[in-house]
Amino acid sequence: MNKIILIGNLTRDPELSELPSGVSICKFAIAVGRSFTNSNGERETDFFNVTAWRGLGENCAKYLTKGKKVCVVGNVQMGEYTDRDGVRRFTTTVVAEDVEFLSPKESEPQKSNDGAKPKKKTVEELRPIESEDLPF
Repeated sequence: MNKIILIGNLTRDPELSELPSGVSICKFAIAVGRSFTNSNGERETDFFNVTAWRGLGENCAKYLTKGKKVCVVGNVQMGEYTDRDGVRRFTTTVVAEDVEFLSPKESEPQKSNDGAKPKKKTVEELRPIESEDLPF
């Protein structure tokens, strides 16, 4: 069985592209901290390249940005190629089956009808709730 679950933060904005066949592909990388320290007492970080296909990839490109926390569930694919200098290179990629967005959704403050931001009340402006005002 080839299954991997990673929780980490994006190291760069996702890159969305489309193959000649019309299939969407999104590539990004995540940094995952190790749960233990090295001999110097420092926590190390591993970096994983992630590929998400079709609709999943489109959603990742639309909603994720550098620094966002995600949980990636997928499988590991190993590959190899020969570079321009004739040197054999090896690659490791996580092919995402599911990506959960873990960073809180950024929300804009609600605007009033005139387009201005609502005024925040100070503690002095707030009144205590009386027991007869409670609906229960």
